[in-house]
Amino acid sequence: MVRAAVDRAAVVRRHTVVLTGVDPASALQVGNGEIAMAVDVTGVQTFPDLYPVDEPTGGPPGTLLGTQSQWGWHSTPRPAGADLDATRRRYRTPRGDVLYVDADPQDGSDDSALDAGVRWLRANPHRLDLGRLGLVVAEGDGWRAPTPDELTDPRQELDLWTGVLTSHVTLAGRRLRVTTACHPEHDAFAVRVEPLRDGVPVALRLAFAYGSQAWARSTDDTRPGAHVTDVVDGTVVHRRFDGAHEATHTLRLTTTGRVVPTARHTLVVLAGGPLDLVVAHTPGGSPGPALHVDDVLAAARRHWPGFWERGAALDLADATDPRAPELERRVVLSQYLTAVQCAGSLPPQETGLGVSSWRGRFHLEMHWWHAAHFALWGRGDLLERSMGFYVRTLPAARATAALQGYAGARWPKQVGPDARESPSEIGPFLLWQQPHPLHLAELLRRAARHHGGPTAARVTAARYADVVDATARFMADVVEPTPAGYALGPPLVPAQESYAAIRARATNPPFELASWAWGLGLAQEWRRERGLRPEPRWDEVRRGLVPPPVHGDAYAAIGVPPWTVRTDHPSVVYGLGVVPDTGYLDRARVAATLADVRRDWDWASTWGWDPPALAMTAARLGDRDAAVDLLLADTPKNGYVASGHNRQTPSLPVYLPGNGGLLAAVALMVGGWDGSGHVCCPGLPEEGWRARHEGFVPAP
Repeated sequence: MVRAAVDRAAVVRRHTVVLTGVDPASALQVGNGEIAMAVDVTGVQTFPDLYPVDEPTGGPPGTLLGTQSQWGWHSTPRPAGADLDATRRRYRTPRGDVLYVDADPQDGSDDSALDAGVRWLRANPHRLDLGRLGLVVAEGDGWRAPTPDELTDPRQELDLWTGVLTSHVTLAGRRLRVTTACHPEHDAFAVRVEPLRDGVPVALRLAFAYGSQAWARSTDDTRPGAHVTDVVDGTVVHRRFDGAHEATHTLRLTTTGRVVPTARHTLVVLAGGPLDLVVAHTPGGSPGPALHVDDVLAAARRHWPGFWERGAALDLADATDPRAPELERRVVLSQYLTAVQCAGSLPPQETGLGVSSWRGRFHLEMHWWHAAHFALWGRGDLLERSMGFYVRTLPAARATAALQGYAGARWPKQVGPDARESPSEIGPFLLWQQPHPLHLAELLRRAARHHGGPTAARVTAARYADVVDATARFMADVVEPTPAGYALGPPLVPAQESYAAIRARATNPPFELASWAWGLGLAQEWRRERGLRPEPRWDEVRRGLVPPPVHGDAYAAIGVPPWTVRTDHPSVVYGLGVVPDTGYLDRARVAATLADVRRDWDWASTWGWDPPALAMTAARLGDRDAAVDLLLADTPKNGYVASGHNRQTPSLPVYLPGNGGLLAAVALMVGGWDGSGHVCCPGLPEEGWRARHEGFVPAP
C-alpha cells in the first residue's frame, strides 16, 4: 500500500458502464449536481414502464426515468386544515411541556390513513419531474410510440471519463445511434439521434405532467387542466401550474428539427435524418441560453476529466483479494453518481435526481451521508454548494428552537427548500442530525487547510461560524440535568428508528451522546481559533454527560427497556467510527458491542449506509479485516447494480446515502484520521489489499 501517483484515466475507464439489454434496476444518468436525467437503454426516456418503481402508498408505479432538479418544486393548493400549528403536540420533559410537530403512527411509508391536512403538509412542496423525453417512430408526417417488442440489439456505453453516454439501438427496424450529455454549468441536456442508414426520419417526444403528491411517483397525468404548457415561437416552453400567471419552469429548445405541438402537454421534434436537440431548463419564466449539441458535448468532455484529475484517487489493480475489483467499481461509480446528484444547491433527496422518494423531499440526517465524502476526497467545493442551505435557513432553525424553549438552532429532518418540518412520529424527534452541520463545516475547514493553508481555513470557518455557534448552543441547552449527568431525551427517537413508538420515554442513545461529546468540544475549538472566549456551558455539558447505557457486556441502544432492538440501523456502535474517538465511549466495550451486533442482527432490516458506518467503527478499532468484511457484507441492501446505484427495495431503487457512505468509509480507511499516525491505509488489511492512492484529506 503506497501513496503514489495514480493513472486516473485507467482507473475510471476500467469501469465504463456497458449495458446490452434492458436492466429494470439500472437507468444510467447524466447531470451536473443541480439537474439530472435518467435514461433507458435508448439513451433517452422511451420506455418508462420497463423501469418501474413501486408506489408504497398504492396506485400505479412510478419510473426510474425521471428528470429532476434542485430548484424544480411544486405545491398543490393548500386545503383547509393544513396548518402546521395544528400538528404540534405537547410532550413532557423535565423542564416542562415542549411542542413537537407530530403525527399519528403510519404503516411504513404509507401515510394514507393520516388526516388530509397532515398529508398535504408532508407532501408539499414536492419535486417536479421536468419533462419526459423519448424516441418515437416517425412515419410520414406523423409519429407513433414504439412498443417494447420493437426494441432490439441495444448496446449502451457510459464513458465516465467524459460524461458522454452513447447508445446503439434498433427501434422498429431502424438502427440508431443516440448520444446524450449534460452541460456542466447550464441545466441543459443534449441529445443527438443519428440513423445509421441515410434517409431514415427520426423523432423525439417531450411530454409534461402535473406535480405528484405520491411518495415515489413524480408525475400525475390525471389533472391535465391544472397545468399549462405554452409554446412560444416553437423554441420556448413555459410551464405554469394551478392558474398561476408566472411560469414555474421554462425550457428553451435548440434543434435541427421541427417542433410540433401534438397535444395539450406534448411536443414532438421531427427531422428527416439526423436530429440534434438541446433542452435547456431554467426556473421561472426566463429561458436559458441557446446551446447546440456540440457546445454541450465539448463542455462535458472538458469538465469530467478535470473532475477526475483533481481530488483523491484510489487504484486497487494490484490488490489480490477477489473483492477488490468490485470495491473499486463501487468507488468509481459512486464518485460519478454523487457528483451528478448530490453536488447541488440543496441537500439531496435520498434517491437523488431521477426518481422521487418521500415526494422528493430531503432528509437532513442523511446530508452527511450524501456529501461528507466530497471534503474527504479533496472536492470540498462540491459540498460547499449545499452548505448554503444551513446559512439561509438558520433563522427558521432558530425559530424552531425558540418555540420549544431552547437556545440556538434546531435543524429539521424531512423538508423541502422552505425548511418546514414534515409532521411525523419520527422526524421531529430525531436529534442525530443536529451535529451534522457542525461536522460538515469542520470537514470543509480541514479540506481548506489541507489545500490552501491556514488562511483558506479561516475564510471557510468564517463562512459557517454562525451555523456552528447556533448548532452548539442548542446542543448545550437541549440536554437535561439528572443525578447521573446531562441526558438526552425524552422525548427522542434515535438514529435507530425502531423506538419511535416509545419516543415519549426513550433516552440516551450512545451514538448521539458521543456526537454531543465530540461536537461541543469541536465548537469550542472553533471559538478559540476565532479568538473568542470559551463557552463554559459547552464544556460543562461535554464533561458532564451521563454515562452511555450498558446492558450486559455491551452498550445498549437506549437508556430504558427494551434497551436494544435488533432491527434497523445498528447505530449503537457508530459513536466511535462516524464520530472520532473522544474517550467518551470505552473502546473495548465498543468492540464487544460490535461483535454482539455481528452475531445476530437482523441484516435484512439494515440500510445501505450501515455497512460503511460499521466499517468505520471497525477501522477506528484497528480491525482492518472486519472493516473490509463489513463494508462489502453480503446483506440485502448492500448491493450495487450495474449503474452503480445502491438499490434497497422496489420502492427505493436508488439510495445515494449508501454511495456517499461508501466513499466516506473508503476515505477513512485509506486516508486515515487524526491519531491513526503515518500508517498507510489504516483501514485496509495488509494482506491482499495493495493500493495506490493520493489526495485524501485525513478525517477527524
